[in-house]
Amino acid sequence: MLQRVEPRRDNTGNRRGRRSREEILEVASRLMAERGYAATTLSELSRESGLPKSAVYHHFRSKGGLLSAVMEHGAYAFFQHMARAQQHPPREGSARERLGWYLRRTGEVFLANPDFLRLHLILVMNAEAAEAAEVERIIERVRRDGRAHMNHMIADSFAEYGPEIAQTVADRLDYFAIAGFDGAFVAWQADPSRSMAEAMDLLTDAVAALGESMAAGLRP
Repeated sequence: MLQRVEPRRDNTGNRRGRRSREEILEVASRLMAERGYAATTLSELSRESGLPKSAVYHHFRSKGGLLSAVMEHGAYAFFQHMARAQQHPPREGSARERLGWYLRRTGEVFLANPDFLRLHLILVMNAEAAEAAEVERIIERVRRDGRAHMNHMIADSFAEYGPEIAQTVADRLDYFAIAGFDGAFVAWQADPSRSMAEAMDLLTDAVAALGESMAAGLRP
């Protein structure tokens, strides 16, 4: 899983330096999510944050370094939020009911972190950040960690079928479920009036139906 990256220490170690770093990250995340990495200039970032361009170079060394920090920071916050939202999964109920509990809460986490997810999908779909090799590694880790998280949710939801069958179902369906999440988020971005909760219920129905069919076929 992604680990939190501590900011580069200011020589003065003062709080103002730490605040300026957080302010730059917050503004950069919003601008890059709205306009893309290539279209976000350091001049624009300086104007929006009220901080000089020299502050960006001081904290992040380059625009590519800033993007790496934005993605690392966003990914850490996203998965921490996910872990908190799913701390106490239900132990009772059908596979569909348990999976629905997981996916509803995951949808809520998506809605709470739109800038990070929007930027993540922008970077996945084009090569505009190719100059920052570290960003590609972060994207790969986010996709890998996200799929592992989905795998766990599905396997836990189908636990009533036994660990071997539950894991087989999860291994077959985790990528499909991730694709469903990506599609639901893009649809919500295109039309915010659409209900993410309803999309999660439909995704739950699809994954549960496929999983139950697979599980039935795997039983001796």
